[in-house]
Amino acid sequence: MKIEYVHEPTDLQCGQAVLAMVLGLPVEQVSGELDNDRETTLKEMKDYFRSHGVKISDERKQAQTKDDLPPLALLSLETPRCWHWSLYCEGAFYDPEHGVLNDFPVCSRKYYWELNK
Repeated sequence: MKIEYVHEPTDLQCGQAVLAMVLGLPVEQVSGELDNDRETTLKEMKDYFRSHGVKISDERKQAQTKDDLPPLALLSLETPRCWHWSLYCEGAFYDPEHGVLNDFPVCSRKYYWELNK
């Protein structure tokens, strides 16, 4: 699967950036359709994915390493500053704040929901 990296427009729009990356939409469109340019909730994330044809698991799972992750996953990470949405796809981390990484950004706890396009 091809992901085009999207940097979060503001420190509060990591969720919108993740949605934009998975769906291939402009982040401004996602923010407008959500009517939200601040933090997104899990419910907003799930509803938006589902309304755009992306399946997301109901169950939150914990990851220790990237080997625990499915091919495509929405990540919720406890970073030093805050809880943060991020994206994992086929071996790479597409983090709206930190860029494209080979491993998790610095974080204490790592949770994920499996995505299927």
